[in-house]
Amino acid sequence: MPLDHEDTATAAEDFHDDGAASLSREFVLDVEGAIALGDAERVRELVGDLHEADLGALLELLSHDARPRLVELMGADFDFTALMEVGEATREEILEELPVETLVEGMRELESDDAVAILEALEPKEQAEVLEALPAQERIVLRRSLDYPEDSAGRLMQTTFVATPPFWTAGRVLDFFRESGEENLPESFFEVFVVDPAYHLLGTVFLDALVRAKPSARLEEIMQTDRRRVKAIEDGAEAARLFERYNLVSVPVVDESERLVGVLTIDDIVDVIQEQASEEILALGGVNPEEELTDDFWWIARNRFTWLSVNMLTAFITSTVLKTFQSQLEQMVALAVLGPIVAGQGGNSATQTMTVAVRALATRELTRANAMRIIFRELAIGAVNGAAFGMVTGIVAANWFNNVGLWPVMGLAMFTNLVAGALGGIVVPLAFDKMKFDPAVASGPFVTTITDVIGYGAFLTIASLWFHLG
Repeated sequence: MPLDHEDTATAAEDFHDDGAASLSREFVLDVEGAIALGDAERVRELVGDLHEADLGALLELLSHDARPRLVELMGADFDFTALMEVGEATREEILEELPVETLVEGMRELESDDAVAILEALEPKEQAEVLEALPAQERIVLRRSLDYPEDSAGRLMQTTFVATPPFWTAGRVLDFFRESGEENLPESFFEVFVVDPAYHLLGTVFLDALVRAKPSARLEEIMQTDRRRVKAIEDGAEAARLFERYNLVSVPVVDESERLVGVLTIDDIVDVIQEQASEEILALGGVNPEEELTDDFWWIARNRFTWLSVNMLTAFITSTVLKTFQSQLEQMVALAVLGPIVAGQGGNSATQTMTVAVRALATRELTRANAMRIIFRELAIGAVNGAAFGMVTGIVAANWFNNVGLWPVMGLAMFTNLVAGALGGIVVPLAFDKMKFDPAVASGPFVTTITDVIGYGAFLTIASLWFHLG
């Protein structure tokens, strides 16, 4: 049942104060009700003051049909920046339903990097229509950004920045800030770029240095000439590592001729880092890195089916090992009970090592220079844990089945598999990385197979020899 105006006002006020965390189902239903009635005034009353991040969270919770209708009903009051706060599938779904005129009007208020993200989600024909409807200067800038490779710094950068000649003084720059209208300056910026007439980057002056300098100080006297920069064609992930390593808040972007073409800021990079982290987590779990909660049901099922098929094939390899020892298992039931413990513990050890290795490869902490040292370290850790768990599980198994002979069998097998798991957990990701495959995606099934095969094989072989099983 829809809320009355007093309840809705309270719910909306709570949402404005606390963000998406306090968004109630009743509030969402009331928004959807206003959308269904086509009540534009009511929609603006409910969500008009929301921050773009909260508006994005609300869009994710609305029904599929209500999302584009919300944009249309709010008209010029809708902040298109909110579309940067939703998943790619949701964004594409909304954009597909909006007329070109609405897209053009909304994009005019966006920073260039956000406008590029909107254009990327459009079909080529619709993309061309939107570009043609934009003013010539904006159209040229956006087309140039779209010419850069996908996920490159050129796609992520903002093309609005402050660039000045080296002979300007600090006082003149500050006067320029005061005299320029808001539309002529970036929404937020941290530095002034010093360029020559051909726009080659000579250096930068951070705003704190600018306001501390004497008004008569020339920029060429106070600028930093060794400022770190990234190429426009460079991968966005590489740029993110630069920000992380050197604690940057912004960095200039240059083309192949060292001409200044844009700037990357920390808010752009945070999105890249979050996207990378999400992709790595999903890949380690065998899920397509591009999968989102709002994706098509059959698309998700098909992608997961592929990964599960690979795992099923590796499971048959493990089953083949067990079949080889079928007669030994029939002679001694305890082996069938204890075998999964050995294999499972080795798999857990391998997963720990693999997770650390994949992350270290992604952050470039694990390289050829330190690979051997890390491999030996992981082997030592596997050996220590293998000896400890071998002792514990051996004692438990011997007492459980009243068979003291299980102690050395269990202990030696556990030690062997934890060492093998530690080795496989780091060598397999390194091998895939060298072959230019994503280790997060490819390592899981192979590492699991190694620990299962070695775990069962070692345990049953040792048991067969110790107990003289035929």
